[in-house]
Amino acid sequence: LIPSLILLSCNSKTDDTQAIKSLLEKESSSWRLGDSKTHAACWQIQPYSKILISTVDGKMFDIPAEDIIKPIANPSGGTSINSNYKMSIHDDNAWVSHDEVSIAKDGKKTFSHEIRLLEKINGNWKLVGQSIHAYK
Repeated sequence: LIPSLILLSCNSKTDDTQAIKSLLEKESSSWRLGDSKTHAACWQIQPYSKILISTVDGKMFDIPAEDIIKPIANPSGGTSINSNYKMSIHDDNAWVSHDEVSIAKDGKKTFSHEIRLLEKINGNWKLVGQSIHAYK
């Protein structure tokens, strides 16, 4: 009986890991495609939500969390590739770090290290905050 409980626990963590990866990839692609409805559905804005972005030239932006779920005015198009996922998952909350390569329609690549904060709400993982740091 005990080994099956351990196996169930491991499977649950694996399922959460895959669900989180899928959510983050959906969030990235919907942003680039300008799919505002899908993008907003990836988020659950909380009173403590925070979005910080630093650029390669040293600027920092503190984006109001509510802005991330507004209609996407000028989608950039292109694609992105997320890699090097590292996760800390605890019941209904998680933090994830990963690297992202964003590839513009013209082929130009930009690179970032990202930290994402998530909560499981009504059984579904949602983003509640993020910190993105672009680099050369």
